[in-house]
Amino acid sequence: MSRDFKTRILLVKLSSFGDVIHALPTLEALRALYPQGHITWLVEDSFAALLAGHPALDEVWPIPRLRFSRQMLGREAAALAGTARRLRSRPFDVVVDLQGLLKSAIWVALARSPRRIGFDGTREGSYLVLTEKLPRYDPDRHAVLRYLDAARYLGAPEAAPRFRLEHLLTGRGNPLGEKPARPYVVLHPGARWATKLWPATSWARLAEWLAKQDLAVVLTGSLADRPLAAAVAGASQASVIDLAGRTTLSELAAVLRGAALAVTTDTGPMHLAAALGTPVAALFGPTAPWRTGPFGEGHETVRLGLDCSPCFRRHCPNPRCLTELPVEMVMAACEKMLLSCRDTPVNIQILPGR
Repeated sequence: MSRDFKTRILLVKLSSFGDVIHALPTLEALRALYPQGHITWLVEDSFAALLAGHPALDEVWPIPRLRFSRQMLGREAAALAGTARRLRSRPFDVVVDLQGLLKSAIWVALARSPRRIGFDGTREGSYLVLTEKLPRYDPDRHAVLRYLDAARYLGAPEAAPRFRLEHLLTGRGNPLGEKPARPYVVLHPGARWATKLWPATSWARLAEWLAKQDLAVVLTGSLADRPLAAAVAGASQASVIDLAGRTTLSELAAVLRGAALAVTTDTGPMHLAAALGTPVAALFGPTAPWRTGPFGEGHETVRLGLDCSPCFRRHCPNPRCLTELPVEMVMAACEKMLLSCRDTPVNIQILPGR
């Protein structure tokens, strides 16, 4: 019997979509370190579906998003209280906080573990509840690698970051069919920040160019993205397949996995596509691709690189970094990536003047 048979590990990464995906290699590293241990992940219920059924996890504990307001009543308050009681009654040997915020520090403190591990100097005083503090992290280092430092600190073996997402591909499958009639490119125009959005007319022009390459064009997004997707489809002279707000997480994963290429804003599905092994052309403006860009080889980031970028602002009176991003720059990135896809039978038309 392995000496770690009874080791109980709690991984605290509550949000968001992309950050949870970034933490998956840390989960894998912890599993390699504790092959017989019991690993639990505490996550906000909005992102629990990303983890449910993951082969490296023993349990997923979903909780409502912690909000300090009068609205934190009823079911949400009861669910939070239930999780607090659960933490108090089932102590963990090791707690790893990858969130580094007050909302995670509360749960880390409630866990009553003798080893509470995270980074020093994190925001909102969250580091104060830790018993073991890693040095302050370099914010310009990619999040995947930063998170892995916590597992390395515990003694996890050096290995390439690993993403396993097969558990997301066991549902109803690809809405486009397991063998689509022709290769397709996914366009994901939505994002939570207004400053991360590229104009709908630019997406429409890109869709028209892709259609001329004998590629099908598929729009994805959440329910909230449906008006934007409709605007893109309406402005495009090309026929597009609009799946925005019409897919489950499992179906979205299948669509992204089957794509020849995904073109996205800086948003959660960008990270999902990259983790699934799909080449990503990511449009960046107010944020830094070296911090949170698509992780791995074979991806492209497209940005103007203005002096004011990255500013990390959710609102800007003149978000030139994306509103002025030329369609031709994105076309060129797509062209480069499609030409490198040797197994994808596409008919590429070289851009004029290149």
